[in-house]
Amino acid sequence: MLQFPVWKKVLIAVIAVLGVLYALPNVTGKWAPSDDYPTWAPGKPMSLGLDLRGGAHMLVQVRTQDVVKERLGATADGLRIELRNAKVRASSFESDPDTLTISFSIRNVEDADATRQAIRDAAPEYDLTPLGDTRFRLTLPEDEVRALNDRTMAQSLEVVTRRVNAMGLTEPTIQRQGLDRILIQVPGLEDTAALKQILNAQARLTFHLVDFDKLPSAIQTNRAPPGYELMPSIEENADGTPERMYLVTKQVFVSGENLTNAQATFQQGQPVISFSFDSVGAQRFGKVTQENVGGFLAAVLDGKVVSAPRIQTAILGGNGVITGSFTLMKAQETALLLRAGALPAQMDTIEERTVGPGLGQDSIDAGSLASLIGLIAVVVFMAAYYGRFGIYANIALLLNLTLIIGLLSALGATLTLPGIAGIVLTVGMAVDANVLIFERIREETGLGRTVMNAVEAGYSRALTTIVDSNLTTLIAAVLLYSFGAGPIRGFAVTLAIGIVTSMFTAIMVTRLFVVMYIRSKRPDVLPIAAKPAKSTSGEA
Repeated sequence: MLQFPVWKKVLIAVIAVLGVLYALPNVTGKWAPSDDYPTWAPGKPMSLGLDLRGGAHMLVQVRTQDVVKERLGATADGLRIELRNAKVRASSFESDPDTLTISFSIRNVEDADATRQAIRDAAPEYDLTPLGDTRFRLTLPEDEVRALNDRTMAQSLEVVTRRVNAMGLTEPTIQRQGLDRILIQVPGLEDTAALKQILNAQARLTFHLVDFDKLPSAIQTNRAPPGYELMPSIEENADGTPERMYLVTKQVFVSGENLTNAQATFQQGQPVISFSFDSVGAQRFGKVTQENVGGFLAAVLDGKVVSAPRIQTAILGGNGVITGSFTLMKAQETALLLRAGALPAQMDTIEERTVGPGLGQDSIDAGSLASLIGLIAVVVFMAAYYGRFGIYANIALLLNLTLIIGLLSALGATLTLPGIAGIVLTVGMAVDANVLIFERIREETGLGRTVMNAVEAGYSRALTTIVDSNLTTLIAAVLLYSFGAGPIRGFAVTLAIGIVTSMFTAIMVTRLFVVMYIRSKRPDVLPIAAKPAKSTSGEA
């Protein structure tokens, strides 16, 4: 245990220097020369969390039940088409989102087998229950509903993350909570209006063919022909009514799911949105424009027609432009939403609050004061109780704090108030290993061992206890991180890092100082008061 090869000394020196380099920007400020500066290189301080820096906190609920309702409606529409193709007359279609069922009737009993085959083709995942000879009920299984909700939440989380990141906000925290909620925390954001506007926009882009010939009669009767629907324009009159109506096909020829890019640009001095499709979208877009030259193609955003230009020629390159009465800001905002993708369901704000930076500064001051008091108390105790060895432990403690801050900075971690609590706890725990070692050395000295043997035995026999105690705490930190969320994870990260660094500084750094002292000074008595050995002799 007292042998220190050169490579170990070099390793300790390199780790200490790296720790100082990574931790220094938290004192001096950021020194990264440019945005192209490598993210792994030192020069960037830790980011402060919402409770320290202030910012916006939002908890939103995703309307997963709407997706289930749409699924039932889409299944019913598909089933109608299958039954029509099978020449089965069906009627009385009813969808009930509460019971997750679709029911319908057929006219002829002889079509029952064809009906069952149509159901197997259109809705194989549904459970079929006959209600007599001509009435059928389809039930969506619970496991399918759970899978659909999980997909909806995963897609919503991805879209929200892309939208918030596209706003250029710093270190946002976006995570799922419970079955249908998403937590959004954005440090440094004082106004949540823009964030809410971005989050609440559906941004569903679809392309439909337009029929202007049938439009007057559809408007007059307020009823669209089969296969069509009336849609308002995105422009509105002063009283909030749409400027015009369009008769568009229900069939979606191309959707925003196939978009690869969308940018705000200018065309003839007016803001427009240019877009590009992937290979699948380009093929579909090219086909619909090629087959409908001279017709009109409507770009529909969230159920409103943005524009419906005439198709002058086939557009085969997969690129196009959406024109409309856009302002530059509106065009940029819409392009951002299109790039991020459409939300599968609307979201409702459950909780919203803003944390002021003053409260965060108070938390920093309180945490700093607690850390400083704890550090001073530990340093004074170790120096007074263990003398020179206590000073070595204090140097290792300061290095330990430096390594913790350096590692948090290198990992790009966000420091929160529970994280500060973890650091404060680490200050007290960091000297625990040294206390075990020093007490073991003191006991060995009291048993009459020489200086070299006492130090050797102290380190070797205390090592097992040190590893066991720190390992159990590390397991607890890992479990807290795995099953916790938000502040609990911040505490677990700093606690786990503190355990690792404290073991390194106690077992390696302090031991290096002790070995260097013994080999250079060769003392006859260690600067630790030895406990007298207990007498084992009895009276005669």
